[in-house]
Amino acid sequence: MNLRAMKYFVAIVDAGSLTAASGAISIAQPALTRQLRELEKDLGVQLLHRTPHGVHLTPAGATLYEASCRILADTQQVREQLTGRQNNARKAAVVLGISPTLARLLVPGVFARCRNSPDDVKLTIREAFTPVLLDGLERGVIDIAIVTNPEPSRTLTMHTLLGEPFALMTPASKRLSQVISLSELARIPVLMTTLHRGLVELQLAPLGGRLNVQSEIDSVDAIREMVLQGQGSTLMPVSVFTDPHARPPVMMSVISGAPLNRILVMATRTKHEKNFALSMLKDVIIAELAELTQAGTFNLAPFHQPS
Repeated sequence: MNLRAMKYFVAIVDAGSLTAASGAISIAQPALTRQLRELEKDLGVQLLHRTPHGVHLTPAGATLYEASCRILADTQQVREQLTGRQNNARKAAVVLGISPTLARLLVPGVFARCRNSPDDVKLTIREAFTPVLLDGLERGVIDIAIVTNPEPSRTLTMHTLLGEPFALMTPASKRLSQVISLSELARIPVLMTTLHRGLVELQLAPLGGRLNVQSEIDSVDAIREMVLQGQGSTLMPVSVFTDPHARPPVMMSVISGAPLNRILVMATRTKHEKNFALSMLKDVIIAELAELTQAGTFNLAPFHQPS
């Protein structure tokens, strides 16, 4: 086992799959797979469980991952000391996981606040849907995540941030009313992500409502672009279509008698190493969300004002 093998192994775990790791470190996937197999053969243990949805650490893999991260960090520190490039300022790294619906809105402000902080923080962003983010938190490859309607967990600490309504987003040319009924909703074909479909259908079921799902597309950006181009409609959190510069060419309609919403939650591991960067990032996220909320990003008001 050598430093290169450790680096490749850490990259695979951090990326969540061999394919993603191959792109992240510019190593062909077959070569990366071969390196992993040789490492497992050399150590005589299985390090990762391979699934159609990515890789998961075995107990032996978790032990090696922690040791590899420590060794690689120590190696980098020694290299900096020897080359005279050691930075005496306090340094810390933190990995933020965030959903595709929030990244466009939250990440720029968070980065700006971190850059203006007197602390020297290395911030890494991982974008994924809630189940993947929670898995990353539990595996230790993400330090803090903004997730949607998570289930309670004994290993994670949850801090509720805010609630945000869903609305029916349709091309402005359709000229729908700002309020529609459940029966009207059932007749409108919609494009949905798997996660949002599950959240909405769970809230519609007790009310006797249903969705007419035209297609499931697990890309928020793709659905948003299709609606903006007039190719379809969707039910999304209102902030997905918030444009700070111009009124979006979409019509937002609420569903009468069905207060559809999502809850945004900040999640961290209950047991984690003390890290000043993590504490700082929590404060930054709360401050940035407060500013966005004050600007009306997470409510319907900006879209239901007279033109």
